Amino acid sequence: MFRFIETIRVENKMSLQLKLHEQRLNHTRRAFFGDVPDIDLKNMIKFPESLTQAIYKCRIVYGLNIESITFDSYVRKNIHSLQLVTDETIDYSFKFEDRSRFNQYLSQTVADEILIIKNGFVTDTSFSNIVFFDGIKWMTPFTYLLNGTQRQRLLQQGAIIEAEIRPSDLKHFRFAKLINAMLDLETSPSIDIHVIE
Repeated sequence: MFRFIETIRVENKMSLQLKLHEQRLNHTRRAFFGDVPDIDLKNMIKFPESLTQAIYKCRIVYGLNIESITFDSYVRKNIHSLQLVTDETIDYSFKFEDRSRFNQYLSQTVADEILIIKNGFVTDTSFSNIVFFDGIKWMTPFTYLLNGTQRQRLLQQGAIIEAEIRPSDLKHFRFAKLINAMLDLETSPSIDIHVIE
């Protein structure tokens, strides 16, 4: 049976973007398990008394039902280099718990992270969406693998726009940033475009 994950940023004992996570979780459950009642994450997530005002990663593992909810102190990955990896058949349109395909690519690269190319277009890294800055505007690939909650929020706000981006287009950008539930556009470190190989 398939299992899925949701990763939610918890800060000051508040779950951020909870409604977007809940929508994705319930959409996934309906896609795989049929007409099932929605889960209300607000009622499911109980903060341990040990939580401080710091930033935590709340990880929800689920199938038909919630199987586990855990909290870990958040430590940001330091990404200084990206390697382009081509995979024409990868499908991560749902946030599967099984990440073995990503892990295999990561074990074969000397870069800090991979950037996946599919059908000739830039998609995502192994754990995030990506945005590129051309000096005027932020763009994110229209050809994403997973429509992340941070990506959705930034598109709704007009902070980023979608574009078809090929590897040959990367030279037109100045730098990139990785975004996901734990990394927002403002605080995500900039990655020089020249370290993407």
